[in-house]
Amino acid sequence: MRLVLQLICRLAVIVAVCLAAATMWVTVDAYRSVDRATSASAKRVSQALQALYWQELLLRSSRTREHLLPIPDWRTTETMKLISPGICVAFQPQAPFEKPLCGQSKGLGEAPPRWFSSAVQTVLGDHRAVAQPISIRASTAGTVSAVADSDAAIQLAWQRIQDNFSVALTMALAIGALASLAIAQALAPARSIVVALRGMAGGHYRPVLPRFRSMDLAMIGQAVTELGDRLALATEQRAALTQQLLDVRDQERRTLARELHDEFGQNLTAILAFASTIEAGAAHEAELAQDARMISKATAHLMTCLRGTLSRLRRPLAADIGLEASLIALTECWQNAARPTIRLDLQGDFADVQGPVAVTAYRIAQECLTNALRHSTASEISLRVARQGGTEDALLICIEDDGGGDTAELTESSGFGLAGIRERIAAVGGSLSIGLAPRGVSVAAMIPIAA
Repeated sequence: MRLVLQLICRLAVIVAVCLAAATMWVTVDAYRSVDRATSASAKRVSQALQALYWQELLLRSSRTREHLLPIPDWRTTETMKLISPGICVAFQPQAPFEKPLCGQSKGLGEAPPRWFSSAVQTVLGDHRAVAQPISIRASTAGTVSAVADSDAAIQLAWQRIQDNFSVALTMALAIGALASLAIAQALAPARSIVVALRGMAGGHYRPVLPRFRSMDLAMIGQAVTELGDRLALATEQRAALTQQLLDVRDQERRTLARELHDEFGQNLTAILAFASTIEAGAAHEAELAQDARMISKATAHLMTCLRGTLSRLRRPLAADIGLEASLIALTECWQNAARPTIRLDLQGDFADVQGPVAVTAYRIAQECLTNALRHSTASEISLRVARQGGTEDALLICIEDDGGGDTAELTESSGFGLAGIRERIAAVGGSLSIGLAPRGVSVAAMIPIAA
């Protein structure tokens, strides 16, 4: 899952938890507010009845008379206004057959579900009754007792939950949406870092990253840039070292070719001359003449093999006559000596392809043709060299055969031929791919001209 979605999911969980906590708090507060309303109603009614008590006491001019209240009748409309909805108030001592005076509980809202009523009563319990004396100085004046109607209290709590939950839900959705947009906008620059890392995996070690406002993203971007610089430097050093090793190997090849030419070539020439002399002097000895001819034939074969080996060991013709002419000469040489048919397909202009690129392309074609001829039973080999123009100015070298073969075994091969191809391609910053051809194996190499 993407990081943005993970953060949004976590935010949604946090919002849901906060919404549930707010709902519980509103439920508890609404339920406890009934206790506060009960106490306030008892206090207001007692204060009103206290005024009536002293008024009656002064009018009757008797301080010894007991129970001046509830005379006159305290159950009036004015008293009803002092009682909160869902609260019932009674006067103590209570007159016979007198019922508590309850505040208006109709219109508080719809009835709550049974599960809500049961849960609230089980968790929060019943409401306590409140007793408020009418006068502290006159204990005989009576007491006002207030108690909450449990059904009305639960109904009031449910209504408050509905009102507050709709507001809280709207705020939670708005906060979640705005926070999600803020998170997505804050993490949007991370895509450029991912693109840069993918580019580095493809060989582009110096990506251009935008300027990040976030300090954390800026630190990550700086680390990616430094990593790219180090990879680019290491790649350049490796390419230089590889090129140096290749130059040393080419120098050794030329030295070996010179030694072979000077030593083996002269000795083979001498052997051929001696064999010819023996054959000429053995006119009357048929067996000796036959042996001399066999020596001459074997020596000529060795000289032919030596010339082929020397041509491959010496500096490639690509450095002297150009890539196109050297590839034509290479295929003609192999075509004369090999049984499979070699088809050469050149596409593009190779006039300006010189230096290490031309030498590398020639060596790759040479090594691939050698491997195809030695390690396969192909009847036809195709060598295609194309120049890709545009922004990707590069040489594409593709060798295909129809001799079957296992690409996995070829890919994992540690032979000197394929290892040499990989080294040369790495030295010029190219790429190598091995795959299946219609009837065999295909080896493709890409060499940038800028190398």
